[in-house]
Amino acid sequence: MIVETKTEEAGVLAPRCGHLHRRSFLLGSAASLGALGVAGCKTTDGMSLAEASALYGPVPTEKFPIPAVDLSKVDSKYYRRTVQYASKEAPGTIVVDPKNYYVYRIEEGGLATRYGANVGRDGFRWSGDAYVGRKSEWATWTPPPEMIRRQPEAAKYARGMPGGLDNPLGARTLHLYQNGAYTLYTIYASSDPESIGSGITSGCVGLLSQDMIHLYNQTPVKTKVVVLPA
Repeated sequence: MIVETKTEEAGVLAPRCGHLHRRSFLLGSAASLGALGVAGCKTTDGMSLAEASALYGPVPTEKFPIPAVDLSKVDSKYYRRTVQYASKEAPGTIVVDPKNYYVYRIEEGGLATRYGANVGRDGFRWSGDAYVGRKSEWATWTPPPEMIRRQPEAAKYARGMPGGLDNPLGARTLHLYQNGAYTLYTIYASSDPESIGSGITSGCVGLLSQDMIHLYNQTPVKTKVVVLPA
């Protein structure tokens, strides 16, 4: 179970969420667009590689500068898009569709901003309504005892891993609450492009860092979040 504890740094609450696998602590080098081919070529969903490169390019102004996404490791169907999306939810609501590995932000006029995502693996998925109870940038990550037992290499971060590019929570985190209580789940920024479109986490939902910053900037505290059944 993911829990939340206080860290030694300024007494702030540290979410214990994020996935730990073979690339969790090593960001690796981001490939340039040139590795994908000619910049003017189209992806399978109609977006040019130049457009995708601009969307997922480096973010040098961050506290920890974010490199460009290696687009060769992301299926183009998971690129951020504005799509038709019928929903009874109010504009601004976040809808998580774990079955199809998408997160939607409901917009006006029957539209939504759609982001590719990673989701919980078998045995860790959940569904229901929640809301954003707290937001954080470059959050401290603390692996729960259960994760340390499964993956002893995480033990060195038992007292908290400071924010940074190698931190599983990444640049931005939306902490999900129900009835005033932290659900122990988050929507977070992933630096692992290969994770998008897969179930790998302990129940949290990850977006590419550039997508997560985009969503975070438009999402106030108290925003409704709907997680659909998988």
